[in-house]
Amino acid sequence: MKKSVRALLIALPLALPAAATAQAVTTATYITREQIQHVNRLPGTDRQIISQNIGDLNLAVGIIHRGCTPTGTPTCPAPAGRGGGGGGAQPAGGGRAAGGGGGGGAAVTGPCGVTTGTSSAAGGIAHDGQTETYIITSGSGTLVTGGQILNGNRSNPGGGILNGPSCSGDITGTVVSRVVYEGDVIIIPATVPHGWSNIPDHVDYLSVRPDPKRLITDYRNPAIVIN
Repeated sequence: MKKSVRALLIALPLALPAAATAQAVTTATYITREQIQHVNRLPGTDRQIISQNIGDLNLAVGIIHRGCTPTGTPTCPAPAGRGGGGGGAQPAGGGRAAGGGGGGGAAVTGPCGVTTGTSSAAGGIAHDGQTETYIITSGSGTLVTGGQILNGNRSNPGGGILNGPSCSGDITGTVVSRVVYEGDVIIIPATVPHGWSNIPDHVDYLSVRPDPKRLITDYRNPAIVIN
């Protein structure tokens, strides 16, 4: 019996997620403007910069770039990658595409959200356990928050680099639709759907993501050196 208990205690740390066993950071972490700009020039939409154990929780910071939307209009003719169309009226990470928090291409694991309702014409995502703070660094767009996810898809059941368990799809119900600009700060509580319905040119924003359940992988973007 003693041998069994001893073996269990030895094996337990090996079974825990890396984020739960990583040593907490006890010094300040500095991320420069130049480093953020460098990561924002990399391919993709939502790029995590860092996620680390700070004691009571993990804290992540990402930078997101979204091009103009909706596409097929004179000012936003067609998807064209960075600076072009295809950035907005889509789910915020998962679902139809990527419009709010970012799903990082997470595999869909099943249905979620409500099954009846009328789409608000914005796609979005709701994170089970993550509150996000958006800090708009460039551009502007119409951010849609609230309501429910309609006929959604679940993603990241066990966590990931960008987000923990989430539900993404069209947003339905009573929503708040507001134009946000450079310098604005938006706090989006966990479980609240959020996404973009219109981006005239582009919008770039930092996303600060507390992760109390430590479901986001410990991460440092390999394109920069963070001290």
